[in-house]
Amino acid sequence: MKTAPAFWWRPAGPAALALAPLGVVLGAVAARRLARPPGFTAPVPVLCVGNFVAGGAGKTPTAIALAARAGARGRKPVMLTRGYGGRLAGPVMVSPAHTAADVGDEALLLARAAPTVVARDRAAGARLAVSAGADLIIMDDGFQNPGLAKTAAVMVVDGGVGTGNGLCLPAGPLRAPLRLQMARTALVVIVGGPADPLPSAAVIAAAAAANVPVMRAHLAPEAPQRFAGRRVIGYAGIGRPEKFFATLRETGAAVAETRAFPDHHPFTEAEAAALLERAQALGAALVTTAKDHARLPAGGIFGRLAAQSAVLAVGLQPDGPEGDEALDRLLGGLSAGRLAAGA
Repeated sequence: MKTAPAFWWRPAGPAALALAPLGVVLGAVAARRLARPPGFTAPVPVLCVGNFVAGGAGKTPTAIALAARAGARGRKPVMLTRGYGGRLAGPVMVSPAHTAADVGDEALLLARAAPTVVARDRAAGARLAVSAGADLIIMDDGFQNPGLAKTAAVMVVDGGVGTGNGLCLPAGPLRAPLRLQMARTALVVIVGGPADPLPSAAVIAAAAAANVPVMRAHLAPEAPQRFAGRRVIGYAGIGRPEKFFATLRETGAAVAETRAFPDHHPFTEAEAAALLERAQALGAALVTTAKDHARLPAGGIFGRLAAQSAVLAVGLQPDGPEGDEALDRLLGGLSAGRLAAGA
């Protein structure tokens, strides 16, 4: 996956304005797609975890957190994902035998939290999930896909960049006009970002206009004390690698260098060798994300890189009791059937 253009995240300038007419056209196409009647309605609630913009925003940790909360309430959630980066079209239930080359890195992480189905055809995936005993389907991404009716949608926003310049692809990062996407949203989760809420101001205003609740959360590192005082090299191929590097520094690690790669980047042998050589030259430990580690093939130079790379995993943590209450209300509404299909 290519890195998002830098001009997406700045006030609209010449590049964005030149592409804006095309963005209007493609935004209208996306809006019509959003409005299409769903192709299939599952016999169990479908909770979609999506985002308004192209790129990563913390959907996978949010889906995992929701699955844990649903399980604690006695539900039997099954994850549903397209399996981006994997070769299998599905529908297939992820098993320990699968690799990232088969089902994608995100599916492997989701499967550690709950049974997970990979399917490019979301309706077929939902059928498999139900046959596997699901009484709740948590769909990672696919908000703009009309193939499967959504009982509710949780939209995740990177608090550091918000919706960027507010324009639709390719002039900006929005997948469809924000107002239209917000109308189908049950809850907005703003993850991280500065104390100044300016990057998320447009999202907060649109949510208020649509009477959609907003909660704030952050990605908390697991066992951060492992890295305190250690000399490390961080590397990551995620939506915004700088977020991972900032979290790594917050653990107290002495970050000697960082290496950023595009989201879902398939590492080459040369890149793996360069990371290993650089770590040896600097006397530093290698640290990466759970997604990147899951993407490393077994054996050879990649096996060496995996063995010598520590994983700094993160989990979604609400900022205060209001966030916990928002998530509980959402899941309670699903249980009571109070949320409208297609939300």
